[in-house]
Amino acid sequence: MGDLERELRELSAWLDTPEPPDVRAPVRVRLHRPVRRWRPLAAAALAALVVAVLPPTRAAVADAVTGLLRFAGVSIATSPAPTLPSGAVSPLPGQRPAGLDEAQRAVRFPIRLPAKLGPPERVLVADPGPTGVCRVATLLYDGGALRVDAFDGRLNLSFHKEVTPPGAEWVQVNGDFAVWVDGPHVLSYVDRAGTVRQESARLAASTLIWQDADVSYRIEGALTQAEAIEIARSLH
Repeated sequence: MGDLERELRELSAWLDTPEPPDVRAPVRVRLHRPVRRWRPLAAAALAALVVAVLPPTRAAVADAVTGLLRFAGVSIATSPAPTLPSGAVSPLPGQRPAGLDEAQRAVRFPIRLPAKLGPPERVLVADPGPTGVCRVATLLYDGGALRVDAFDGRLNLSFHKEVTPPGAEWVQVNGDFAVWVDGPHVLSYVDRAGTVRQESARLAASTLIWQDADVSYRIEGALTQAEAIEIARSLH
């Protein structure tokens, strides 16, 4: 017997160790209780359903547990009672008006105009980076009630939406998958650090979201789904 073992044996005499509880009866009850398999099966079925309805593109990611969809730089959360914005809406970071040519120089992607709408009434650029290159360009029509947002699709999330069920619907623009959100919903801006800017939250109108190459787009306004898709198809 080694010194350590001897010391431990001597120490055990000084310890007051209570008798272990009799757990045989509770264990027998649990062994005879029917196993509830519906929860893991339901979760698996939900995950399979989400995968089945997702379009075959790397731009779309869904979380079956949280009900969050990420597509084309926009995250969409389904909630029966979205948090409505209160107070004045703050503009996007560094947002400023610009002429069309100036706006084109301010962003790294081509600004495409919708032939169905013609030249915009106003152009905005927003969220400049350290080099001054802006992340978002916005074309405004109908006094700002109709807008076309273009944003850098290489970056992470740019906008976050909270919609009421049934939420978003898959559609197509020029043969590629797009998302249609019908009716008013809460829209917030997500900055370069990935932070949702709550102060930018506003009630947005029906919106079409899609991605072309490295550029993500959203058309928002009092439009039907068919009208929004027709405008999107006319971008040149």
